Amino acid sequence: MGKRLYVGNLPFSYTSANLQDLFGAHGAVTSAQVVMDRVTNRSRGFGFVEFATAEAADKAIAELNGKPIEGRSLTVNEARERTPGGGGGGGGGFGRGPRGPGGGGRFDRGPRY
Repeated sequence: MGKRLYVGNLPFSYTSANLQDLFGAHGAVTSAQVVMDRVTNRSRGFGFVEFATAEAADKAIAELNGKPIEGRSLTVNEARERTPGGGGGGGGGFGRGPRGPGGGGRFDRGPRY
């Protein structure tokens, strides 16, 4: 099974192809992706690289973590699994205090209505 790496502090000019080339010198890369902003379609400054072997991934971490690329020091470490949840929340309360998860809003009147 391969190993997935998080790559942070990337130059905003970097593409997935640049990431593939940079990490390909350290072992067989199965995928490389720079995360893009949905609105501006610009790099968000981080990405993920997946290696075919854990040994190649460990070698890449050792050699590239802290390496300066276009004036930015890369952060390379093993990617963590996504945590469930997030998102949601929000809603006003119009100054009536907290209403629990999801906020509350104009039509969240409580049990009286």
